[in-house]
Amino acid sequence: MADNKKDNDKKVKKEKTKRTAPSWVSDVRYGQSLSVEFFKRNAWLLMILIMAMLSLMGLRYKTKTRMEEIKRLTTELQIAESSKLQEKAAYMSLIRETEMKRLVEEKGLGLQFQEQPPYELVIDDR
Repeated sequence: MADNKKDNDKKVKKEKTKRTAPSWVSDVRYGQSLSVEFFKRNAWLLMILIMAMLSLMGLRYKTKTRMEEIKRLTTELQIAESSKLQEKAAYMSLIRETEMKRLVEEKGLGLQFQEQPPYELVIDDR
């Protein structure tokens, strides 16, 4: 009988030392609070939440694609600007060259535009 009482005391101590989860956690865990009635009552709220999540996902996708397009267009703009500067430099060079030719002819200097660059002569002092 003493042994039986000790066994009962041990069982009671084990039950007291076990942690019990809050009731709502155990209800959700065992599916008691999420019944068909719960979904029937809150169907409109669930639909709104699902639509909001889908809208946010779509918005994020649209934002990412637009950001990629902005990067692509920025790169294209930088290339176009550098091309414009090169063309402007070439145009200004032609204008200066044409103006110089006109002035040389007007003054009668007899100078001609040289097609080849000047040669560099190297003289050995032996």
